Amino acid sequence: MTRAARSPLRGRVVVVTGAARGLGAALAHEVARRGGVPALLGHEPDLLARVAARLPGPALVHEVDITDAPALRDAAEEVRRRLGRPSAVIANAGVAEGGPFASSDPAEWRRVIEVNLVGSAQTARVFLPDLTATAGFYLQIASLASMGAAPMMSAYCASKAGVEAFAHSLRAEVAHRRVGVGIAYLNWMGTEMIRDADQHAVLRELRGHMPPPARRVYRADVAAARVVRGLERRRTAMYVPAWLRLVQPVRAALPPVVLRLSRHELPRLEEREPLLHTGLLGAGGDADRAAAGTGGQDSR
Repeated sequence: MTRAARSPLRGRVVVVTGAARGLGAALAHEVARRGGVPALLGHEPDLLARVAARLPGPALVHEVDITDAPALRDAAEEVRRRLGRPSAVIANAGVAEGGPFASSDPAEWRRVIEVNLVGSAQTARVFLPDLTATAGFYLQIASLASMGAAPMMSAYCASKAGVEAFAHSLRAEVAHRRVGVGIAYLNWMGTEMIRDADQHAVLRELRGHMPPPARRVYRADVAAARVVRGLERRRTAMYVPAWLRLVQPVRAALPPVVLRLSRHELPRLEEREPLLHTGLLGAGGDADRAAAGTGGQDSR
């Protein structure tokens, strides 16, 4: 029996936000490979269509900004009309920006929060009636940043801490309705967002001073396979790489460690060159600037 034939996702509708590139595209492919029917939401309709064309099964493409509540409701209605009620929703859309908080662009900083946190919550809101009807599963893509904040990434870290708290709260609210809620904690993924971050000396060096396992970059397709396997099993927590689960019991110790490292490294880096703001990272950030004027949703 093939993996698709025995997967609980077989024939099930799975919504993936931020699906035009990177991890989102890899998640859509993994869902389809296991027999699911992905609904690809995001910016860049041409890229979404290209991702859908490479899938080993049917899919729906819908261009939408997840921070636009009416447009997101329209997207949810189209998914229901064309595919049926979703059994799972993967809230993957996200963006990042780097640099000192004091010199950050307020609109771009706010956009990170709006896309990553508010957009995820709005995604849950519009699809929650479907997940209730199907006893489905909401999967929130989070990060090591949810467990331990890093300097020069204040908006991203705040947003990822927020989505973790949101998912925990939502899980407690909907468990009696047989709706599951999971959190996928990821480290550095080999996507355009990370490649763009590495073009900025300060972010590159800060990552370079992390312990070797923590600075390693992981392939998006490998991460997607592990995440979708966790989705099939309705796990409340998934970790890529697996060692991230060891951080959970010691996460309270991370801020002093980060503070000590930052006190040593940031002055040294600042002596060499100014600590500049990066703007929104990744090609997805560029796409959203064209579409919405500030941020980016498909850059992971």
